[in-house]
Amino acid sequence: MPSTLTRMTPLRHLGVFVRARVPAPAGATPAPGRRAPALALLVGAASTAATVAYLWLLSPHALSADEAHYWDWSRNLDWSYYSKGPLVAWLVRASCEVFGPLSVAATGDLTAAVRLPAAACHAALLAAWYVLAARAFRSPALGVGAVLAAAALPLVRAGAVLMTIDPPFLVCWAWALVCVARAVETGRTRWWAAAAALCGLGVLAKYTMALFPVAVAAFLLAHHRGEFRRPGFWLLATGTAAGWVPVLAWNAANDWVTFRHVSGQVGVQGPNTGSGVLKFFIGQLGMLFAFWMFAFAAAGWRFRPVRGADPAVALLWWASVPVWLFFGAASFVKSGQANWPAPAYVGGIVLAVAWTREQLAARPRLTTACLGTTTLLAVAAIAAQHFPGPLRPAVAAVSGPPTEAEPFPVRRIDLTARMAGWRELATEIDGVRARVRTETGSDPVLAGTHWTLPGELGFYCAGHPRAYAIGVANRSDRYSQYDVWRPNPAADAQVFLGRTFVIVGDIGSDVAAAFEWVEPPVQVVFAPDGVPVAGWAVWVCHGFRGFARVAPPGAGPLY
Repeated sequence: MPSTLTRMTPLRHLGVFVRARVPAPAGATPAPGRRAPALALLVGAASTAATVAYLWLLSPHALSADEAHYWDWSRNLDWSYYSKGPLVAWLVRASCEVFGPLSVAATGDLTAAVRLPAAACHAALLAAWYVLAARAFRSPALGVGAVLAAAALPLVRAGAVLMTIDPPFLVCWAWALVCVARAVETGRTRWWAAAAALCGLGVLAKYTMALFPVAVAAFLLAHHRGEFRRPGFWLLATGTAAGWVPVLAWNAANDWVTFRHVSGQVGVQGPNTGSGVLKFFIGQLGMLFAFWMFAFAAAGWRFRPVRGADPAVALLWWASVPVWLFFGAASFVKSGQANWPAPAYVGGIVLAVAWTREQLAARPRLTTACLGTTTLLAVAAIAAQHFPGPLRPAVAAVSGPPTEAEPFPVRRIDLTARMAGWRELATEIDGVRARVRTETGSDPVLAGTHWTLPGELGFYCAGHPRAYAIGVANRSDRYSQYDVWRPNPAADAQVFLGRTFVIVGDIGSDVAAAFEWVEPPVQVVFAPDGVPVAGWAVWVCHGFRGFARVAPPGAGPLY
């Protein structure tokens, strides 16, 4: 029997391709569509392998403050936490249990083990992008394009090497999208059940997962209203609601602190500066390197759901463009974080790649030039974020000399500076702790004046000591998980009376007055190659007497 080739016939009004089987001549090479899955697998495997090798052999970065915070959570497993669900802590704990000894033996600490789940999520996310693109546009080649485009985005590369809540959340979102598409295509309830399970799991990673069934409901209202008379969507909604059960149960026992915190973040509490919209758009342009932001916007118009639109493409649109617009509208109320619209780019990248393919056919020179320039800049940015050290002298020359008001100007440009110096700080603190231990006969209490400090101190100091946050008492910080855990120095002073504290960060008069006497601070500065990157004040405070002023729970802005 003669073999066959797959001919792709364009349907311009739908933006999709259909397959037509035609006889292939003898000796013909395999169809590109048959090679595409293998190529996508190769690209995904290579990207993931490079990520793992980087984490275990090459990474110069200490944990970010968020990562160290989640690691601290993983030492105290629970059903939820102050600001997020428990999934990130569970994944970090599992990875440290399994790979921790190997990470310590190979790298000297647990950093690689903490970040390994991010690499696994990276592989799963690339696979989802391939499936979404190949199925929605019936083009395996487009699936490969989506994988290549995503793998070359600095935003995606950062998510591959930093273990925050976003990698597992986006994996749940992406594969839930795959499952819903299959459910609509096949009519099988099992795909709805799988999507429901992923949504419930996604809520445990990031509460934004609650938007997923809303996006699906909008899609069904526009294209498949009959689905509301079947159990599928209601199974999805029930699965999503089930994900909230442990979060609600934990909050009921902890004064609903998560909801106080989130309401402050989204602007229900706290002031609106009016600059949120500008920051939002600048952040998105930076995350998608301008070209892909433009491609996303253009694709949002090109593939808008009109009568007769392909349902698979329409689902991607409803799960991306309205979600993005929701966060854009929210920026009018409160300035958010640049990564908040990230789920919109799961389907959005697929649409943007499909639009770019059309432009390559219609305007090949202009599109190739824009795409090539963007790719080169993106690769350069990825190299800079992975290996910032050699570039810091140049960054220092651009950012200007240190001043009293701005002692570390490179931090304005070099975002990776926030992951620098923590090991060196811990070494200095270990020396201070050893001296205090010798002088007093007991271990000092380790504390930081901001919630971002205790996780880093506990992770990198010898023996992983427990560290506390005293920012609320210092009037320099909001509440955090450290104020939920008991005992702590702010809420349970009697437990710590008479103890010596080693405190990292600037302390105010309220904290100084809580001790019998305070040694002059030691200034620790991390300045590789003479470039000041980070610095901290380290205080030794003797004879704790308790904080006289601690803001009471319920003070909205402090959440």
